[in-house]
Amino acid sequence: MSFIFRRLFSSTPSAMSEAAQTKAQKLIDENAVMVFSKSYCPYCNNTKRILDSVDAKYRVYELNQESDGDDIQAALLKITGQRTVPNVFIGQKHIGGNSDLEKVASNTQQFQERLREVGAIGKDEL
Repeated sequence: MSFIFRRLFSSTPSAMSEAAQTKAQKLIDENAVMVFSKSYCPYCNNTKRILDSVDAKYRVYELNQESDGDDIQAALLKITGQRTVPNVFIGQKHIGGNSDLEKVASNTQQFQERLREVGAIGKDEL
């Protein structure tokens, strides 16, 4: 009986997880800067402050506010090997989390140039 219950109600690799992976990849591909976040996470909020400080255009997907947030987070683990948030991409390249972004941003000129190259800030914003 427990086998049947587990079979019916457990999560298995399914069309839903494939859909989440497709959706996560589409968000990454369609945005110069993509941040997967949780609204209550202080590290996520710091990541957004760093991007705001250089007037970067970026897309945020708040995993805790979306019905498929858990599935997207599981998909990101498959895509990046990282389950934690924030999960940051610049120019479709995985940067990592907040501390990784802080390292990249510590060289302000190089960071802004990278953002300009991917279209996240304009030339006049350098």
